Amino acid sequence: MFAYYFQLGLRSLRRNPMLTALMIMAIGFGVAASMTTYSVFRATSNNPIPQKSSVLFAPQIDNWGPEDNDKGEPPSAMTYTDAMALIRAHKAKRQTALYPIAISVVPDDANKLPVMENSYAVYGDAFTMFDIPFLYGGGWTSNEDDAHAAVAVISRALNEKLFNGANSVGRALNIDGHSYKITGVMDTWDPQPLFFDPVNTSGFDDPTQVFIPFTRAIDLNLLTAGNNNCNKSAGDGYEAWLHSECVWIEFWAELPDRAAADEYKQFLTGYAAEQQRSGRFRWAPNVRLSDVMTWMDVQKVVPPESKISLLVALGFLLICLVNTVGLLLAKFMRRSSEIGVRRALGAPRREIYAQFLMESATIGLVGGVLGLVLTGVGVLCIGLVFEPDIARLARLDVKLVLLTLMVAIGATVLAAFYPTWRAAQVQPAWQLKSN
Repeated sequence: MFAYYFQLGLRSLRRNPMLTALMIMAIGFGVAASMTTYSVFRATSNNPIPQKSSVLFAPQIDNWGPEDNDKGEPPSAMTYTDAMALIRAHKAKRQTALYPIAISVVPDDANKLPVMENSYAVYGDAFTMFDIPFLYGGGWTSNEDDAHAAVAVISRALNEKLFNGANSVGRALNIDGHSYKITGVMDTWDPQPLFFDPVNTSGFDDPTQVFIPFTRAIDLNLLTAGNNNCNKSAGDGYEAWLHSECVWIEFWAELPDRAAADEYKQFLTGYAAEQQRSGRFRWAPNVRLSDVMTWMDVQKVVPPESKISLLVALGFLLICLVNTVGLLLAKFMRRSSEIGVRRALGAPRREIYAQFLMESATIGLVGGVLGLVLTGVGVLCIGLVFEPDIARLARLDVKLVLLTLMVAIGATVLAAFYPTWRAAQVQPAWQLKSN
C-alpha cells in the first residue's frame, strides 16, 4: 500500500499543477531559508573539541577591581604576573599560557619574500591539551620550555609552502632573522570556533601556522598581536609592561574531573586572597573557571545576527506552513466525492489518513529537493551577510542535505494533519446523495 499511495501522490501532483506548484514553492523557500541560516548557526555554535571540552578550563582573576571591571566580571585575559604565578604553581595536570604574535617567516629561497603567518606563543603542554594532530614529529618538551629553546611547530600548509611537503623535522626555520629548529609538522588542524583564543579572534580566524615557546617569545620581547587592555598606565619599556596590570594572555588548564576543577578554583581563590593580603588587590577574591563551551558563551562567540536570522527564518517557515495548510485543505476538500465513494466501498478512515499523508509527504519531498537547491545557493551567498571568517564555515554537507529533506517532509506531513482529518470526516451518504 505504501508504493500504491506514493503512486497516487505523484498523480495528485499532476492533477492540480498550479496548486501543487504553490505548495512546493512555499515548502522549498521556507526550508531553504531555515537551513541556510541554520548552517551558519551550527558552525558558530559547534563544539570545537568535543572529546575534551569538559576538561579544558579557562581561569579568570580579577586584577582590576569593581571600579574597572565589567559589572563584576573579571577581565577575559590575564596579566603576565598572574599567568606566570599559575605556571609556577602547576596545580593542573597540563597547562599553558598563550598569546598571538606577529612574526614573519623567511623562506630559504632568496627570490621569495618573507610572509606573515598566524602564530602563537604557547607552552609545550598545549599540543596534548588541544589534541593537535601531527603529520611529522611532535611538540616540544617542558625541558625546552624551561630552556627557552628556539624550537617551532609549523602547519601542514606552511610545510608544503616551504619544504614541498617533505618531512622537515630537525630542519631550520628562519623567523624574523632567528633560526628555529622544527620539532613537528601539524596535520590539518582548524578548530572552529577558535576556542583557545576567542578573546583576540572573537572565535573565528584562519588556521594557526606557527607555534613557538612562550618563554622564547618573552626573551625576544615579542609584543602581543592581539588585545592589550590596561586600566592604567603600563609605564615605559617592555619589562614595565610585563609587570603591569595590563591583561593580554590567555590561560588554559586541563583538569580531569569535577573534583579537580573545584580544587583548582579554590587554588585561584587562595591566590587572589594572597594578592589581597600583599596589598596588590584592594578587593575580595573574584575568580572564574569556565570550561570550553561555557567560555565561548561568556565570550559571546555565537554572533547575535546568526541567532536573529535563524529565528526570522523559522518564523518564515512557519508562515509557509500555515499557507500550506490552507492549500492542502483546499486540495483535499475538492476530492470529497472521491473520498465518499471510497468510504462507501468500505475503506476505513485510517486508509484515508494513510493516502493523504503519503500524498503530503510526496509534496514535501519535491519541496525538499527545491529547498536543497535553494539552500546550496544560499550557502554560497552567505558571505553577503556574514563576515568572511564566519561565512566560510557554512557548508552543504551530507548531514545538512539529509536534515533539509527530513525537515521538508516532516513539516509538510505535520501541516497535512488538519486537512487530512477534515477530509476523513466526509460522510459517504452526503456525497453519494449529492452526486
